[in-house]
Amino acid sequence: MSSTDSGGDGDREYVDEWSIRRIVRTMIPLLAALSVLQLVSGTVLETFEETLVTNPALLVLVPVQIGTAGNLASITCSRLTTQLYLGTYELSPSNPDLRANVGAVFALAGTVFGAVGVAAWGIGVALGGTLGLGRVLLVSLVSGMLLAVLVVVASVAAVEISYRVGLNPDDTTIPVVTNLCDVAGVLILFAVVSVVV
Repeated sequence: MSSTDSGGDGDREYVDEWSIRRIVRTMIPLLAALSVLQLVSGTVLETFEETLVTNPALLVLVPVQIGTAGNLASITCSRLTTQLYLGTYELSPSNPDLRANVGAVFALAGTVFGAVGVAAWGIGVALGGTLGLGRVLLVSLVSGMLLAVLVVVASVAAVEISYRVGLNPDDTTIPVVTNLCDVAGVLILFAVVSVVV
């Protein structure tokens, strides 16, 4: 039976959850706040302009690191939200599904950020950069794995908080976590660069 057939309170709530009005009312303040957060990311990035220009490998690394972290966050949020709707989600270290998702994030991060580091070094050398492969790879892997930790923690927190305050995790989790990864990605990357380079 469709939600419009029975007319119960639960059905009205279901219809309201997917109404344009509710989605817009939820998303406009959220997207406005996240846009301000993105401005912070751009400001931080601008302060490292000189370092980026003198090290082309790092310049190449910035968008790829941030984009990859956002992709990992989107995948993780989608999988956790699906588990929530299927009734298999449980915030517990003993939950095999949760452990599998966390393991997959770290396995993907180690593989992808390693490959990204090598590619960024190669492009940097072609552009006249002088940073060695070891340093670029170290920057990529360390910052990438730190971002993976952030992805896991932020994704679980976003799903939990959205569910507990009555928001649809499909609407809120991916924008929040990907924007957080954008901002934190810049901060983490340059924190690692300041130590390694």
